[in-house]
This record gives sequence, structure tokens and C-alpha cells, in this order.
Amino acid sequence: MEEEKKLPKGAIMVGLDIGTTKISVIIGKKNKHDKLEVLGTGRAISNGVTRGIVSNIDKTVASILEAVNEAKQKSSFDIKEVFIGIAGQHIKSLQHRGEIVRDNIEIEIGKADIDKLKSNMFKLITIPGEEIIHVIPQEYTVDGEDGIEDPIGMAGVKLEANFHVITAQVGAVRNIIKCVERAGLVAKDLVLEPFASAVATLDKDELQEGVALVDIGGGTTDVAIFLGNIIRHTAVIPFGGNVITKDIKAGLEILENQAELLKIKFGSVMYTQEQENVMVAIPGLRGRAPKEIAVRNLSEIIGARYKEIIDLVYHEIKVSGYENKLMTGIVLTGGGSLIKNLKQLVAYVTAKETRIGYPNEHLSSESRDLVVSPIYSTGVGLVLKGFEYMQQYPEEFVTDEDFLNNSKDKEISNDSSLMDRISGWFTEENVN
Repeated sequence: MEEEKKLPKGAIMVGLDIGTTKISVIIGKKNKHDKLEVLGTGRAISNGVTRGIVSNIDKTVASILEAVNEAKQKSSFDIKEVFIGIAGQHIKSLQHRGEIVRDNIEIEIGKADIDKLKSNMFKLITIPGEEIIHVIPQEYTVDGEDGIEDPIGMAGVKLEANFHVITAQVGAVRNIIKCVERAGLVAKDLVLEPFASAVATLDKDELQEGVALVDIGGGTTDVAIFLGNIIRHTAVIPFGGNVITKDIKAGLEILENQAELLKIKFGSVMYTQEQENVMVAIPGLRGRAPKEIAVRNLSEIIGARYKEIIDLVYHEIKVSGYENKLMTGIVLTGGGSLIKNLKQLVAYVTAKETRIGYPNEHLSSESRDLVVSPIYSTGVGLVLKGFEYMQQYPEEFVTDEDFLNNSKDKEISNDSSLMDRISGWFTEENVN
């Protein structure tokens, strides 16, 4: 059995979450109990990103720098290498099956055979402007015997596998990397955001027995279905918290910042009897009288849009074919999951057990107050994914605690080398 690789002593990892609403940075290290200790955080309004896609390079770079500088000040560490989350409506997925025929049955199946099988998936013809970024094996078949989780060490001639293939727009990926490098950072690796959120919020039983992770962000809602510790289905719904804010703005005829504040402070997907006659006063502009808003009306606007998002989520669960296999139900995370009574509405619509996913399972007790909110699920997951990467490739990291400061002497990776590295990143082992 292969000996488990140890983390370099004192290693520091940085996660960079480039979202539609916010850009956040989390710096962390593992303590002696293998829990994540958060050393510093930074956050900035994301001005140059629309539905997960960079729409303005300069504004995105400025927001990244603002978040990075805040994290630097809080932690006293110089940030150079980062693990970046990637999401957006340009992310697509498909199922495909591949096979290879081995020459010598006397030689047992090894990692080279698995790598060859996976590399063939990257040769699939895609839509112009798109490229395959992740190939995730789901289950293997050896000489007609299916349902094999790990074929290494087995004897066989014909090796087959079902794959979950994820594609992204070439331009969207390149623009993210370009923004990061213009901010003076090294893009160490790209991580699909639902995978990062899953690492931070889901436990082993949920991953094994079947769960649908629903990450409600500002611009999009990401859906990821896990079963048997393997990702089975992914989807991106082009609606998130921002569209709800716009609905409130239009429906109540108020300013967008007022709509956002109302959503955060008084928002709910359904009103209670106690809120039947509750009114909220909005300050008037330029000497105008304050405007009174009925909380009931606010809830009806919010509830209508959330119902639409949930219906789309439920549709994705149905078309995945795993609706009846989600033994542990649905986990909601992301900033959009904080709206009141959402858990109850999702449970009602889907008839599935539902909980809010907090990134606290892998955090040290001292760090839970800093990043306990679902807002930070992706950021925490990126840091954890970074440590998984370090275990696979320890030679790429300085073993001393100040490796981030020393990283300025390293050669900055170009786009092509990064894409080469991430091609084999999300294996079934790394999704766990």
C-alpha cells in the first residue's frame, strides 16, 4: 500500500474566491490536529464579474488586490500563490464512456492504464471556444465486470470507465488567470467551486449515501450531486442572489442598495402571521418623505424568485437520474442560503431532507467565528483543496512556513502549464 504523503511542516495555503458579488481571500494552515486554522481573511466587492465570468479586467484586478491586501494586513503573510475557484454559466458537463485494450494480461492494471484512459477523454471533440478542464472517473469495468471503484492491481485485458466530463469557455478561463497574474499572483491551480464547497460543507456519510449540494451565489446557483464518494452530476443555473435584489428594486421601486439591505435584514421566502402588518420605512431622497414597505410584499417578491430557482434545481436533480438515491437529501450553502425560511421551502418543494451547509467541520475552534458563514464555504474549500494538492505534489512547495514570501523567486506559471496540471486534478480521490 502506498504510504500517505505528509504535508510540509508549517505550510500555508491561500484560497481566492472570485465571485459575482464578492471576492474573498482566505489564508490558512493545518494545526497539529489536522484542522484548518485561518490566519487571515480579505473581502472586496466584485465589480468586474458577471454571473461568474470576468466582464472587466481592470475592475476585477482592483477588487482582487483590495481583498489580498486586507488578508495580508491581517495575517502578516505575503501572498503569492493562490488556489482559484472557477464557476459561472459557461461551465457545462456531460457523461462519456471510454475504453482501452491492454496488450499483456500478465501485467496487472496500474496507474499508467488509468491515466491513458483519462487522457483519451481530453481528445473528445468539443464546441468551438470550449475546452475540457476536468475528467472525473465514476466507475470502472474490467473484462465485462462492472461496478469496480478501483481497478489498480487487477488482471484484465479490456478496461472501461464512465466519465463525468466538465467543459469551460477557453476565454473565460484565460481571463480569470490573466486577472490573477495582473494582480501579481501565481495561479497555482483552478478548482471547480462546487467541489470546493463540497469539501468544506459535506461529511463522509453524505458523500457516500447521496446528497445534492446547492451553492447559491450572487450570479449563479451551482448544483452538484454526489453518490458513493463520486461526483455524479453538475449543473449551473444562471440565477442567484443578485437577481432577487433586482426584483425587489423593481417591485418596490426603490434603490438597488436599499433593496439589498432590505433583503439581508428583513428578507424571507415566506412571511409569518406575525409579519402580516409589519412595515419598514425607507428614507426618502432629496427631502422626499420616507417610503413605507410592507414586509409581506417583500417576502412575496423574494419567495416567487426563490421558488423559480428551487424548481430549476429540482429539475436538475430529476434529470440527473439520482432523485431517489439522495439518502441524505439536500445541502444549501453560499450567501443566498442565508435567506430566512429557505430550508423549509426547499424541503417542501423537493420532499427531501434539507440543511444549511456551514464550513465548520474542518475548522479549528479558534477559526470558526471568522469564517463560519456559508458565504465562506467556497473559500474554505479552496484552501482545503490546496492542501490536498500539496499532498500530491509536495516537491512544488517550500517546506518552511515562509514559503509564500519565498515564492516571489519562483517562475510564474503560464496559462498552458496550468491547464496541463489541472487536467488530472479532480479524480475520484480528490473529490472526497
